Amino acid sequence: MSTFYLSLVSSVGFFMALVALSLQYKHLLSVLLSLEAATMNLFILMFITLNNISFSGEMSLILITLGACEASLGLAILVSMIRVQGNDYVSSFSSQKC
Repeated sequence: MSTFYLSLVSSVGFFMALVALSLQYKHLLSVLLSLEAATMNLFILMFITLNNISFSGEMSLILITLGACEASLGLAILVSMIRVQGNDYVSSFSSQKC
């Protein structure tokens, strides 16, 4: 019964992260934090699901490793964009510039 409540809270957290992503898109850091919250809530959901079918050890290690790589890649992109652009406004980014 406790896994049901944990999955419910994680689902609500995932949708709240999507709401925060749609409302706070001015700075790249807030976009990255919203994506990280969504990733962590999905990690919790997958861990709960995989725990019920006994794949918890291997898959949870793989998923948390991918989450850490995603976070470090996002921060590296943030730092390089701030160095090039001078700010982290999403509106100043353009795919037309090289």
